[in-house]
Amino acid sequence: MPTPIPDDPDALLTRDAAAAALTAAGFPISAKTLSGKATRGGGPPYGLFAGRALYRWGAALDWARGRFQVGGTARGAKSGSDAA
Repeated sequence: MPTPIPDDPDALLTRDAAAAALTAAGFPISAKTLSGKATRGGGPPYGLFAGRALYRWGAALDWARGRFQVGGTARGAKSGSDAA
């Protein structure tokens, strides 16, 4: 089975294919989540063709990378200098 990660950053992917490619690239996300983000905002940029959402692979990957956070502390935890 070929990998769903495109070689071409300009490749256009359906919502299902974009979710599969992002997941294969290490950013697990479902097509349903992408759909919700398309409705509410905050998702990767997409265009419409014949009423279907198409995602440019490079833009979708950039979106996912931009949301990646590296951390070693729990959310809301204060660092040593901020702790009371």
